[in-house]
Amino acid sequence: MAPDLDPSTVVVHAGRPERVPNAPVGDSPVFSSTYVAGGDRGYGRFGNDAWTAFEETLGALEGGRGLTFASGMAAAAAVCDLVPVGGRVVAPIHAYSGVLALLDQQAATGRLHVDRVDVADTEAVSRAVVGADMLWVESPTNPAMEVADLPAISAAGRAAGATVVVDNTFATPLLQQPLRMGADIVMHSATKFIAGHSDVVLGAVITADDELWSALELRRRSLGAIPGPMETWLGLRGLRTLALRLERSQATAAFLAQRLLEHPRVSRVRYPGLPDDAGHARAAAQMSGFGAILSFEVGGDAEFAQRICESTKLWLHATSLGGVESLLERRRRWAIEVPTIPDDLIRLSVGIEHPDDLWADLEQAFTSAV
Repeated sequence: MAPDLDPSTVVVHAGRPERVPNAPVGDSPVFSSTYVAGGDRGYGRFGNDAWTAFEETLGALEGGRGLTFASGMAAAAAVCDLVPVGGRVVAPIHAYSGVLALLDQQAATGRLHVDRVDVADTEAVSRAVVGADMLWVESPTNPAMEVADLPAISAAGRAAGATVVVDNTFATPLLQQPLRMGADIVMHSATKFIAGHSDVVLGAVITADDELWSALELRRRSLGAIPGPMETWLGLRGLRTLALRLERSQATAAFLAQRLLEHPRVSRVRYPGLPDDAGHARAAAQMSGFGAILSFEVGGDAEFAQRICESTKLWLHATSLGGVESLLERRRRWAIEVPTIPDDLIRLSVGIEHPDDLWADLEQAFTSAV
């Protein structure tokens, strides 16, 4: 793709078949585990046309080479497997609970050592990463919405000899490209914004380092953490509309954040798009938008927060994010959620519905939950 194209154009046109007469405008899923000998495909676990198209598109967006995995956790596990036995990982205090649980499990067996750090504290990260094998970063973090200084901590990590990994699920490659800010690997739960329709489980990693790409590809092939062709094709089809979905969801998220900020029962709103948010200036400097995820708190009243989640009519009370439908949940209802996340914190994943309808539903839920 031409280097001067906007990402909203790249997301539509990258990974397309060659433009020759009678060619399809898009790839179709190939349902075969077996291939005729003589080529480079070999076997269905080694490659698939749907993977190639999806990976080329993500690679063009992020500035590297992509690999598709069966889930975001499969992608995360493959990346963590790069850490040598007994190695040390610096990870965020707040991040996706599944990844933190995976790191804790591996630490409990002695497979690796984990140090937690506030990724918004650049000096603390720079100190912690000395002697580490891997620096794992989320920005914005899930669900605390903290924003890391990606160029600064990526530079610190690489200077220390650590592999720098950024989970870019919340920002998506349309709002943030961590490889271009110094990261070594970008990871996505493609289940979320990338696929965007809550109908597929999928993961991806992208790197510009050929050795890292080969190491990760070997792990995918050896461990069998491969997605099906249909799932990957659905993910690619969803990815094509990411720019439009994100534009609508992000605008509505900003609207809702401001309305929540003014609500008398809301004690705090966490959204980097708000001018007074601690991460606002940093996000404005390194992101092209503030995303479609926000969190808010209701004065420490966990039961009230839970009743709000159970009283909505449009918002779905469910655990996921990034789909066309708006979702909310009280994150501490999960036993594995980090205990430093407030009991009353509600995370919102803003979909593409009309903003006035979403706000009206939240308002009636506040009233019903009293």
